[in-house]
Amino acid sequence: VQLQASGGGSVRAGESLRLACVASEIIFNDYIIAWFRQAPGKEREGLGCINTHDKRTDYTDSVKGRSTISSDNNRKTVYLQMNNLRPDDTAVYYCAAVWARTLPQAMGLMRNRPHDFDVWGQGTQVTVSS
Repeated sequence: VQLQASGGGSVRAGESLRLACVASEIIFNDYIIAWFRQAPGKEREGLGCINTHDKRTDYTDSVKGRSTISSDNNRKTVYLQMNNLRPDDTAVYYCAAVWARTLPQAMGLMRNRPHDFDVWGQGTQVTVSS
């Protein structure tokens, strides 16, 4: 398995969750890793990316200010910390990875051509109740 997401669950509005994405060593070292989500009946939505070498991150407006992406090099894991969750954050959350891109390029793909991400993990469900 190249990417495996976990950490989803059912929470109440205002609570927090931390999702984890465990990557294979090659993926972790050589790819930009991103988080996406897809709510029922809606298109897939990019959330943000991380360069695991310099730990630089960038976010889309969907979660900016409420979420933080980080990485643990020893565990080969990328995290998505989400705070102050709202019912409209309910979705299946996915991690994905793209090779041979800079962080700005990956963010551009995220916004315009998400299908160009090379590797996708299985999703983890997040349900937020009011």
